[in-house]
Amino acid sequence: MSSPIVFIDGDQGTTGLQIHERLRNRTDIRLFTLPAADRKDPQRRAEAINACDIAILCLPDAAAREAANSITNPAVRVIDASSAHRTHPDWTYGFPEMTKGQSERIARARRVTNPGCYPTGAIGLLHPLVQAGLLPDHYPISIHAVSGYSGQGRAGVEKHEGPEAISAPAFQVYGLELAHKHTPEIQQHAGLAQRPIFVPAYGAFRQGIVLTVPLALRLLAPGVDGRVLHTCLSRHYAGMPHVSVLPLSESSALKHLDPQVLNGTNDMYLSVFQNEAHGQVLLSAVFDNLGKGASGAAVQNLDLMLTHQQ
Repeated sequence: MSSPIVFIDGDQGTTGLQIHERLRNRTDIRLFTLPAADRKDPQRRAEAINACDIAILCLPDAAAREAANSITNPAVRVIDASSAHRTHPDWTYGFPEMTKGQSERIARARRVTNPGCYPTGAIGLLHPLVQAGLLPDHYPISIHAVSGYSGQGRAGVEKHEGPEAISAPAFQVYGLELAHKHTPEIQQHAGLAQRPIFVPAYGAFRQGIVLTVPLALRLLAPGVDGRVLHTCLSRHYAGMPHVSVLPLSESSALKHLDPQVLNGTNDMYLSVFQNEAHGQVLLSAVFDNLGKGASGAAVQNLDLMLTHQQ
């Protein structure tokens, strides 16, 4: 039996390049990308996607929808790394650790939508707590996250590493219109009844994310504190190799969070910080926006799908 063909559609951007790098030496698959002359030829792209076993779409949203719609071969399976299908009911959400049975659903799925980088951290923290009833679904959630400039794609990399790098901003908060495209994805998959406030930012480092969610204990049920929330997260992610919950003894000793500590991996660290005197808790997630937040997650989903290749 021949190895399955994996076609990367759009391997020139930051996510596509990293997926290609992670897969190029694999011997269990046949990796295929289009030559430069054919990348903008709709007919050639349609032929390529219908001739593969699994396609990984690393495209802008509109192009990803077009590529998905061009599939006529019912045997073709898809991983979409764009945000085009993340809230679509017919697509399986590609966060294996999100809930019990999700990895099996991904393995069997024909259409998988890769989570966004920021939503990976936010949903990773919030979904288990909402699911367990410890965090009310109507809680007024606010999320702050700082990503490396590669989160802007090639434009961000060029701005910070190109000829004009000296003038690139050291830090910038954006999404001030409170309409970031990741917010509906976070609300839906975290199980929130109302839209969270999401404030993203870019720092002058290439990749990595620190995401935080503050909570006021007075708005939670009596008896719910940082220790209870930590126990819930620890139980949810027990035995999962790519998501770790730092012990309270370790998180209480931390003085800062380094967004780059997991760069180059597909891992995510979750932490719970508590100030009992003030009745406040801070949830945090640290991971690589190009790893667990993008290409690493896509490869993880690919490996799950390969176990059920039909």
